[in-house]
Amino acid sequence: MKTEFVRYLERLSELYPTIDKASTEIINLQSILNLPKGTEHFLSDIHGEYESFSHVLRNGSGAVRKKIDDVFGHTLGTNDKSELASLIYYPKEKIDYIKSLDKDTENWYKITLYRLIEICKVVSSKYTRSKVRKALPPAYAYVIEELITEKPEVLNRGAYYDGIVNTILEIGAAEKFIIAIAELIQRLVVDHLHIIGDIYDRGSGAHKIMDKLCSYHSLDIQWGNHDILWMGAAVGNPACIATVIRNSIRYGNLDVIEDGYGINMIPLATFAMSVYADDDCSCFEIKNKKHSYETEIELEMKMHKAITVIQFKLEGQLIQNHPEFDMNERCLLDKIDFENGTVTIGENVYKMKDVNFPTIDKENPYKLTEREEDMMNKLYSAFVKCEKLQKHMQLMLKKGGMYKVYNGNLLFHGCVPMNSDGSFRAVNVNGKEYSGKDLYDAYEACVRKVLVSNNKKEKNVGGDILWYLWSGSGSPLFGRDRMTTFERYFIEDKTSHHEEKNAYYDLIETEDATNRIFEEFGLDGTGHIINGHVPVHQSEGENPLKCDGKVIMIDGGFSKPYHKVTGIAGYTLTYNSYGLTLTAHEPFESAEQVIQNGKDIVSNQVAVQHAFNRILVGDTDNGKKLKENIADLKELIEAYRQGIISEREK
Repeated sequence: MKTEFVRYLERLSELYPTIDKASTEIINLQSILNLPKGTEHFLSDIHGEYESFSHVLRNGSGAVRKKIDDVFGHTLGTNDKSELASLIYYPKEKIDYIKSLDKDTENWYKITLYRLIEICKVVSSKYTRSKVRKALPPAYAYVIEELITEKPEVLNRGAYYDGIVNTILEIGAAEKFIIAIAELIQRLVVDHLHIIGDIYDRGSGAHKIMDKLCSYHSLDIQWGNHDILWMGAAVGNPACIATVIRNSIRYGNLDVIEDGYGINMIPLATFAMSVYADDDCSCFEIKNKKHSYETEIELEMKMHKAITVIQFKLEGQLIQNHPEFDMNERCLLDKIDFENGTVTIGENVYKMKDVNFPTIDKENPYKLTEREEDMMNKLYSAFVKCEKLQKHMQLMLKKGGMYKVYNGNLLFHGCVPMNSDGSFRAVNVNGKEYSGKDLYDAYEACVRKVLVSNNKKEKNVGGDILWYLWSGSGSPLFGRDRMTTFERYFIEDKTSHHEEKNAYYDLIETEDATNRIFEEFGLDGTGHIINGHVPVHQSEGENPLKCDGKVIMIDGGFSKPYHKVTGIAGYTLTYNSYGLTLTAHEPFESAEQVIQNGKDIVSNQVAVQHAFNRILVGDTDNGKKLKENIADLKELIEAYRQGIISEREK
């Protein structure tokens, strides 16, 4: 044996000091390899829709209901199954509702406990006892383990379980126990969660989603361009801060900033009221209006205009400081003809809907006024010092990345930038050109560096790159040639609003391009590319499966503003030991409808890909690691037997 490997085995012997202990561990690991693969759950483009997200997470995109069907088959009616499912999703709320009906709660508790125990036995069967034990709620761990573990040594098992259940009822612990076991079922139904980008913006609950993810048992996040924008704001990039605020106001979601993160918007409100007091700001209407008072709506529209103008100024400064971004055509404030009320974009001259810009200096249009500068300094301080925001961004850093290779599938949010001939597009990152996987890796290194760096210059440059990832044509997270925000506000002619998608979105329909991407990321092509970002217009007949199912697009429009466009309220994907299931969801009504009427979110299976043989842990990435561990342990045993390493005292 090589010296380096012997040293490694000596370290391993500290964990397994005898042949017996190493042999026992091999048996344990081998048994894990033969268990069914755990369920993976894929969500994308959640965009702050907390209620829908929370419900889909609770029901595992139908996985909970499927387990109920598997356990009870035709022995339970549809209504009873729906009631049981709603209890598992919302146990505390369901119990409160049942109590309000003045039912025979004692009998309901008993029946419910037995049903939950049966489901829990099934959902825990694909895990080792050790893994289940770690998931058990501490207060009831022993009792639940007794109830869900088969005990062949007990002759009268019915009486044994009856005794435990009756005791739970007698001591008044039924409610807490039901809640504990229902939450355990939720926990065990999904083994791992993938969030494929865009948690933030549009909806009002992004901070709640992040809170929930902070305590989730196993997940990874592929950053979306909206997420990266918030990361840029958290490190203090002025253009990112302005854009985050503009997006929040535009979609009526200032609550996320003010209440969710405790960031004070009074400086912006005061500034906007004084500068745009006599301006109706008609180009800056608020989507998803939450206020009924006209004065509040008017204030938000003025704030909307104020921060938008500041954003365009800050973006202009940033673009001029980074010629490598090649975005000079996006500097439009200096292209405005204030006398004629027009703007020149490329070779076209467009009439503008609004040219009242009292804070723009025609000679130096990208310079902030003194008041704008002062206000942005206050906002900078608020964002970088917000503890909750920094905590959420640390989760993004810890669990997130530009892409993920997991169990043979390639996960990313936007696209792999490509040229029309199918080659990978080269993009300048810090003075060097990268393409394909190298481009993803280069950008990920930049993101990680800026979020951990204490160097002000590094933070400034890195923050600018985060902004580019939000809207740059070479960004894998954006995937378009430009972001036409200016045109959408100020130009009536909708041809100016067009954003050309990267060639990737056409090329992924071809096997040649898809296989090239698999090869670039070190995959054999038997898995799938799974990404979101671009809503699938199901209502227009668009198919979320591309290239004969090798590529799966799972952005079906979680965000409410997209429901009319896509025709649905989002796709989700599950991947269990039997294969892949793509599900399309109708808009979620409310938790109250689920609790009171058992009315679950309407979900339809769009596509199912069955595995030829049931997939085991041994077939997964984790299985490969376990096999490597087994091989090392066998080498350790051989070293013990040959006397290369001595066994330690038992």
